[in-house]
Amino acid sequence: MRLRPTALLVLGACQAPTSDSSAFTTTPVTTVPDGSSSGSSSSSSSSGTTTTDDSGSGAGSTDTTTEPVRDLGGTPDFGDGAPAGCKGKIDLLFVIMRGATMVERQAQLALAVPQFIDAINLKFDDFDYHIMVVDGDGENNNNDQGWGSMTCNEVCPNLACKVGEPCCSGGNFPDVGKPCCGEPNYPCEALDLVTACDWTWGAGTAFPAGEFTANKPCPIDGGRRYLVKGQTDLEETFACIANVGTDGWKSLGQALTAAVQKPINGPGGCNAGFLREDALLMVTTIATNSDDTEFGSEGTPAEWAQAVIDAKGGDEESVVMYNIGGTGCSPADRICQMVKMFTYHHLVHIEEPDYGPGFGEAASLVETACAGFTPPG
Repeated sequence: MRLRPTALLVLGACQAPTSDSSAFTTTPVTTVPDGSSSGSSSSSSSSGTTTTDDSGSGAGSTDTTTEPVRDLGGTPDFGDGAPAGCKGKIDLLFVIMRGATMVERQAQLALAVPQFIDAINLKFDDFDYHIMVVDGDGENNNNDQGWGSMTCNEVCPNLACKVGEPCCSGGNFPDVGKPCCGEPNYPCEALDLVTACDWTWGAGTAFPAGEFTANKPCPIDGGRRYLVKGQTDLEETFACIANVGTDGWKSLGQALTAAVQKPINGPGGCNAGFLREDALLMVTTIATNSDDTEFGSEGTPAEWAQAVIDAKGGDEESVVMYNIGGTGCSPADRICQMVKMFTYHHLVHIEEPDYGPGFGEAASLVETACAGFTPPG
């Protein structure tokens, strides 16, 4: 899949926003009680479960299914032994925007990492879990953004190169004399470790580079591009892959679609073994800007949702969605629209001060989803 060439016109023009700004409205976040919304409702999937629709008027509100979210009080209560439905397996996929407007939110996400890990350990202690992070970038026709920082890649290994010098092809007049590559720790010496998978749409993040990243390969056990239960230093390693930086783009729908395809998850694929047929899938999307039609992902929300459903054997209810971004589902906010197409979903505004509790609420939906999940075969 390829980004439209028009998307590249604004990539270099992206500027970091003032603190706490985003493309979404900043109405304080409030929880919509189950079944009490005054907005319209829409039926979903084969079960006929109804989900609440805020009709775009409450962009700062949260949204979840009308099915009561259970207080699991630790690990999900499935009775004796592993859940009969999902057999104790869950694949956790995080799809994270890498654009300039994520400066503040990357730091906030890092603070929430311990809570994410606590929720995983508490709610999924008896689960065999996989955890993978994918960013909203991939190689495109103009060989623009895909891995790391294109500006830094071009000047490596000469990080002393400054704007205005022949070695720097980018930069603006006010920046003359400043480093062409804005990240002094950019891993020029490790560029030979970058593989085709680092540039591939939907491939798990294993070597983040650029501003606000570790600028080194993350210590993932087994040489995979995702973490599995028993990962050494789980919290630290997840923080390494989750801090994808700010030198990229926002095409989450396109990245998600690529990440769930069979070839990339099959033998020899970049994410070989990540997505399992007999596991529940929980997708967390995080973005400060909407994935709009002009400069965002190819395809439509319905097509992205269908790609996920197809990857799960046509079983829409084997997926739990958690979106950190917009909650009003405006026409431009296509990720929000896609998330609400799933029976089990939870929305939290990007400017919610703490992302951890929302993840816990979304994870709680796994109990209900597992109870009704029938693995293929």
